[in-house]
Amino acid sequence: MLAVVGGTAPAADNGADGVARAKYLWSQSPHGKMLERILPPSVEPGQLPDPGSEGARLTARYCVQCHYLPSPQMHTAARWKTSVERMVWRMQGKGNMGELMKVMMDRVEAPAAKEVAVLTAYLQKHGQTGMDPAHPALQSEQGQRYSIACSQCHELPDPKRHTAKEWPGVVERMKRHMAWVNTVSGPDSLRTTPVLDTAEIVRFLQRNARTVNSKQ
Repeated sequence: MLAVVGGTAPAADNGADGVARAKYLWSQSPHGKMLERILPPSVEPGQLPDPGSEGARLTARYCVQCHYLPSPQMHTAARWKTSVERMVWRMQGKGNMGELMKVMMDRVEAPAAKEVAVLTAYLQKHGQTGMDPAHPALQSEQGQRYSIACSQCHELPDPKRHTAKEWPGVVERMKRHMAWVNTVSGPDSLRTTPVLDTAEIVRFLQRNARTVNSKQ
């Protein structure tokens, strides 16, 4: 993806190798620090849904060239189609950022048409199930807190994706991601880490969560 200054980038035969290769290229690029801040580190190749599938392999192969590996839960099926189209366009050195994009995307490899189809189908299959924006529960104060906080980075998840017991752990993980995204890098005097009070959000999710015996 990026210009390599000396040395040889690791091969990218599988997901783990692809991640290692991307990190190496970032370390050699003047744009590496910026690329590291696009998405928070959330999943490793082996943690992807159906990790042995061709779709998972392609996700780990191509989607780590410019940022950390995204979770398929980041978007709904509909959003993934347009997102993949936009990312492939950029991988091909095109887009609305002109020459700067071309410089930043040096050595990037774009998937072939058949690979794009497999990649898109995989991400759509395992994409987020969004909550109906017209759901009456979102009109409550807790629902509005949830909507504002949790739609900043991804589609608003359906509370029934998890049980009441599971939601606190999920929210805590998302809270760490939000702190990572909102942290200002640089001298200590400039660093900020906003604190999000998630207690009401957790209560909202638990109230509307999936019951233990119901299907996801």
